Amino acid sequence: MPGWRMNCGPMTENTIETTEDAFLGGQLRMRQPKSGHRAGHDAMLLAASVAAREGDRVVEFGAGVGVAGLAVAKRCSGIKLVLVEIDPALAHLARGNAAANGIKAKVVAIDVVSTGRDYTAAGLPPDSVDVVLMNPPFNDPRRHRSSPNKQLAHIALPTTLERWIGAARRILKSGGILTLIWRADGLSEAMAALQRGFGGVLVQPVHSDATAPAIRVLVRATKGSSAPPRIYAGVMLSDEAGLPNKAVQNILEGKGALRLATA
Repeated sequence: MPGWRMNCGPMTENTIETTEDAFLGGQLRMRQPKSGHRAGHDAMLLAASVAAREGDRVVEFGAGVGVAGLAVAKRCSGIKLVLVEIDPALAHLARGNAAANGIKAKVVAIDVVSTGRDYTAAGLPPDSVDVVLMNPPFNDPRRHRSSPNKQLAHIALPTTLERWIGAARRILKSGGILTLIWRADGLSEAMAALQRGFGGVLVQPVHSDATAPAIRVLVRATKGSSAPPRIYAGVMLSDEAGLPNKAVQNILEGKGALRLATA
């Protein structure tokens, strides 16, 4: 749909040009910025990997306009959703997207790496959450250049992953589930960051096709678990003919879930 301009509310005097885009085969209609970081396959793969049940308190870190978290709410009805986003303009869009799609969600405009006191003040005290999902910034600044309006969403500092996982560990209950998507060549970083406080790590690689190395990894871990790690068969975005994998497309449209959501 054509872009339109809207006021981002009292937290900023700027306006932001947005588009309206369909996700989950049209089940979600989302406003997101026309330029800068835009939600796509990563958000949908993450959402399809989240194990949540009715009544669970589910928190998305770095939620942006709320695509992944709201997709989880569409698939798992009855969850108590909280979207954490540092950018007030994106947080404002997330509130509007939740309302427009008839989903009840609390949006908290704080930095993921805020102090425990800040989280408690925002209604997220320690040991109070069942599920956390996250798509942290993961590009290495030494190898990737990014425009200023993409840097927060794309560029990782050396401590980014460890600090985001630490924030999740703090608010999750014992036995709570963390699910994240990360670049495949950084899997060792994710495993190292999860060693403190998490176990039962499940990994599912994501490939562009069966002949290519993985480009992403989906990772699920359980707070306080001592179970060994497991690696599942990879997700192939394209089939042998180079066409979109129909089974994966069905999942991205909300007709099913990936293995980590059902393990």
